[in-house]
Amino acid sequence: MTLFDPAAEFDRQVRTLTGLGYPKLSGLTDEQFTALLEPLRATVPTPDGTDLDPGNGRVPFVVVVTRELAPIEETMPRIALRGGGPPGFVDRSFEPGALERFVATPETNLPDQRAYLLLGVERGEEFCGVVPHDAMATINDRGRTLLTIEEGIALLTHFPELLVKNKCFSLGGSRSGDRRVPALWISQKAPKLGWCWQGNPHTWLGMASATGRRTGEQQPDA
Repeated sequence: MTLFDPAAEFDRQVRTLTGLGYPKLSGLTDEQFTALLEPLRATVPTPDGTDLDPGNGRVPFVVVVTRELAPIEETMPRIALRGGGPPGFVDRSFEPGALERFVATPETNLPDQRAYLLLGVERGEEFCGVVPHDAMATINDRGRTLLTIEEGIALLTHFPELLVKNKCFSLGGSRSGDRRVPALWISQKAPKLGWCWQGNPHTWLGMASATGRRTGEQQPDA
């Protein structure tokens, strides 16, 4: 647990993305990529005395870069479990062309198709063992928003310690028009992007959510 300094944390996340080669994936130089993200700095949450403790499954904000700039097939191998290990991968249960059909639902109301901040993120282990369809309904009733695939990858890119045994999570903000719900869990000692049926509960799989999203054009809350 560390004292939460929003500006320092924003800089750390930008450095992480740059160090992992996101500028090249985006067809940009390091300077251009940094300039693209810089407007988000003004929208990071204001300090409120909260400690940054990803181990409890909650983080104040995450810098998200979408597939518009960096393909999922390229970003998944850039994550790993805390302490290292094999790179993340996309499960073969996604038939050819399936991953492209798992897009952000209209309810997510993405503020930008390239990059933005995801706020008030929760891993959602309280929903382990709950039918995904019911978990998604509960989150909606709370006024929270479900995470997309890109947001789940971003969460583990910046906070790999959030993915641990028996505390993995679904990403109900990306759907393909059928009963499948994408999810991130551990397989072969690495993060895996797969999917589960919306009616099948798993004791080790919760449902991730957030309070909202911001772009660089929005002002932080007072």
